[in-house]
Amino acid sequence: AFVNIPQDTIREALKVVLDVGNHPVLIHCKRGKHRTGCPVGRFRKLQRWCLTSVFDGYQRFAAAKARVTDQRFMELFDVSSLKHLPMSFSCSRR
Repeated sequence: AFVNIPQDTIREALKVVLDVGNHPVLIHCKRGKHRTGCPVGRFRKLQRWCLTSVFDGYQRFAAAKARVTDQRFMELFDVSSLKHLPMSFSCSRR
């Protein structure tokens, strides 16, 4: 089942991850696949990973439990809404 998570909630979670004052950061959920994979996928997209690499990473960890709805959730995220945040991490150009 698809769960609609408000964009503001995702943006706030990514702000926490991007704030180096919170580092190191551990993102985890009960099984480490969907609730973890979606924000990590969006974070990677923010780091300018190509969508294919984002999906490959998600599918590798979610394995047989990978969901198309999760990938669509990551794909539709508009990274421009976070461009104003300071990016003190090294961006990967995959």
